[in-house]
Amino acid sequence: MTLRRQLLRAAIMITFLATAAAVQIGEPAPNFGIVDSNGKTQHLSDYKGKYVVLEWHSEGCAAVRKQYDSGNMQRLQKEWTGKGVAWLTVISSGPGTPGFMTPSQENAFIAKSNAFPTAALMDSGGVLGHLYDAATTPHMFVIDPQGTLIYQGAIDDRPKPEQTDLTGAKNYVSEALEEALAGKPVTIPWTKPYGCSVNYKK
Repeated sequence: MTLRRQLLRAAIMITFLATAAAVQIGEPAPNFGIVDSNGKTQHLSDYKGKYVVLEWHSEGCAAVRKQYDSGNMQRLQKEWTGKGVAWLTVISSGPGTPGFMTPSQENAFIAKSNAFPTAALMDSGGVLGHLYDAATTPHMFVIDPQGTLIYQGAIDDRPKPEQTDLTGAKNYVSEALEEALAGKPVTIPWTKPYGCSVNYKK
């Protein structure tokens, strides 16, 4: 086998493995154990029987600021946690990168912004981010009570950074939860996430 064919075969195998490793709609969401901002280890399996939302977060990202400065993200968190959904904010920014926060800084942000996550997961090593192949902030995932991934992608259909762009936006997370709770299949289970790239540890 020529070197060119060997390289091509290796590239195909790497692509296959990367695709196979990615979280797939309709398949079990990978379990994890990540310490939150209050020092408690949070496992996905702790929320068996509940819907779970994973929200990748970076305070300085314009797309994230749009959601928080407008109060839209807090409204969603409050609404859905009030209906029994577990909402886990995830910070995968590595030390020394934009978006990195210590647990005390994250708790201060939650208090200042009146946010309502069930917990904030401190993933500075990027373990959870890579496990779910989280690409942007925000990148949203919805998991059903059986632990199956039913949605992943953008929070809504308005990628512009201006708050005014939220008017009339289709919120994919709310739509997925509403349909699933009504016993219906999720109409839009995947969208392309938008926002800032996750600043993983180098």
